Amino acid sequence: MAQRRSLAAPYGAVLAISFLACVATGLELSVNNHAADFTLTAELGPAISLSCLVHNSSQDEELLWYRGEGQVGLNDGNKVNISNICISPVNESDNGVTFTCRLARDKSVQVSVILDVQFPPRLSGEETLHVEEEKDATLTCNSKSNPQGQSTWYKDNHSLTLQQSRHELYQTSEIFQLSIKKVQKSDNGTYTCVVDSPLGKGTRDFHLIVEDKKTVFPTEAVIAAVVVIALTIFFGIVARRDKIFKVW
Repeated sequence: MAQRRSLAAPYGAVLAISFLACVATGLELSVNNHAADFTLTAELGPAISLSCLVHNSSQDEELLWYRGEGQVGLNDGNKVNISNICISPVNESDNGVTFTCRLARDKSVQVSVILDVQFPPRLSGEETLHVEEEKDATLTCNSKSNPQGQSTWYKDNHSLTLQQSRHELYQTSEIFQLSIKKVQKSDNGTYTCVVDSPLGKGTRDFHLIVEDKKTVFPTEAVIAAVVVIALTIFFGIVARRDKIFKVW
């Protein structure tokens, strides 16, 4: 009989573990009716509501919300079995941010949503640039848009003719640069950065003012000349000191 009981105990433990595994597997979350991670497209301004719900739970479950790696503060009545957060107003800084709902007692049970906030181009950058003749100039047009736009440069309302030896373009997702080597008086004018996207167009003017080349004062040469003259006078006086003393 003792031998039979020793066999029955492990068998009962296996059944208990299997039952707990089934319960744990059945427990899941959903955010806005999505049981898996998803991307939510939004526009600037209107609020976004995210609702997290516990499914297949036999007890009350506490929920946690995260914005990126930071935990979101929730009211006491907004934590158990169902939890809602509101993002208002939606702005550019929310683009690409991940919001995650997690089960408090098992943070591996979670659902994430990535915000895809779409907005037309917004341009910025130094509007007026003073550059001395024959020095290099760089016009930097900062652009934020989603989806990313295509950039074009104009000069005095005409398409800019790029010269391979003098003009250079540099572009990233948020920066459009026009570099001009050894600027000349003919480079004076208004340069316009135009960014086109499916949601609209952005423009920004940059005024390039080419100033006369400054004459470099040869400070070192003047100092050297003064030293030479002073030494010449000094040695001349020393060489003729006897005659000078007789006169006096």
